[in-house]
Amino acid sequence: RTYLSWFFLIIFMQSAAIIAEPLDKIEKLQSASLIYVNANHQAILSKNPQQPLIPASTVKLLTALMAVETWGLNYRFKTEFYYQEDDQVLWIKGLADPLLISEEIDLIAETLYKQGIDEINSIGIDESYFSQDILLEGRSNSNNPYDAPVSALAANFNSISLIIDNGKVISQEKQTPLTNLAKQLASPLPNGKHRINLGLQEYGSRYFAELLLVKLRSIGVNAGSEIKKGLIPTTASLLFVHNNSHTLEQVITAMLEYSNNFIASQLYLNFGVEKYGAPASTLKSKQAVTEYISKKFKWEDYQLLDGAGLSRKNKISAVQLIDVLKAFGSYVYLMPTQNKNIRAKTGTLTGVSTYAGYIKRDEDWAMFAFMANQPLEYRFREKLAEQLSRY
Repeated sequence: RTYLSWFFLIIFMQSAAIIAEPLDKIEKLQSASLIYVNANHQAILSKNPQQPLIPASTVKLLTALMAVETWGLNYRFKTEFYYQEDDQVLWIKGLADPLLISEEIDLIAETLYKQGIDEINSIGIDESYFSQDILLEGRSNSNNPYDAPVSALAANFNSISLIIDNGKVISQEKQTPLTNLAKQLASPLPNGKHRINLGLQEYGSRYFAELLLVKLRSIGVNAGSEIKKGLIPTTASLLFVHNNSHTLEQVITAMLEYSNNFIASQLYLNFGVEKYGAPASTLKSKQAVTEYISKKFKWEDYQLLDGAGLSRKNKISAVQLIDVLKAFGSYVYLMPTQNKNIRAKTGTLTGVSTYAGYIKRDEDWAMFAFMANQPLEYRFREKLAEQLSRY
């Protein structure tokens, strides 16, 4: 052989070794599973596909599927607004809309003004759609946005983006003015940029009301500062029902793309209300999801305790994830994109690394589910998917 041919042979062998590395490593992992099936649902590769493991955020695929099949892609979440004219109280009934962001509150303020509301003494909040003090499995008490509490009425995923500059509190978002609660939560924070959650379920509706008051004043409404909670009085009249400007399709796309735990948890709690009525509770939602799985998939050996994948008590298998992917096949376009040929959802907890989705093979989408309940190197999942796409 010439020197040049040896050179290219060495390069080829090195490339082959790199390509084979993820699959080779999977064989040596003690707590991992993999299944890769073609568009005809025939297994191409598999390792321990029936072993129940912690799925982390790949649970959101099931949450997305159940949401689509419960409400449809064009569904819009609602919030009700009432006015008690004798006391000039604006009453709001929260219905667990997961995507009431600042821009949405602008639309609400404008609609209220157009409805003739130019003066209010106070805002009343009806939180009866949710049980009090809902405890989500796997949620910790950190102030990170992924640990945000749920609430019947919420703004910006029950989180706040702030900058602390030598004691001065500044909003990181021009569309989100500072409120008293934001300043209160910012007080113990050091200098720098922060995105924190509200911490308590009871703060959700208060923060929404504070933001709405600021926005109402900015367009000329004379608004008092009192915020109270209770059931909507019978003397209050329905002003309008706000339908979110975002469809469920957009909600799910955002949830999967950003792995938004708040959205997933709000959807999960809505499942229970849809099936058993308000108030929402984790028990109702667990029962609703269990019934859905029993009817849809007939699974037996599994455990799911939340809709976001936060709980380390969750256990499903790679085969069960493939079942979800099969059912979700019409909605591949809603999945996060690794590249033009790979659409998949990651799942990450400490010592847990999962990945499940679709790989383009010719004109069809093959499916894969990978689960490892042990530490892995950076981007191992993505490298594995790339190798599978060439397999």
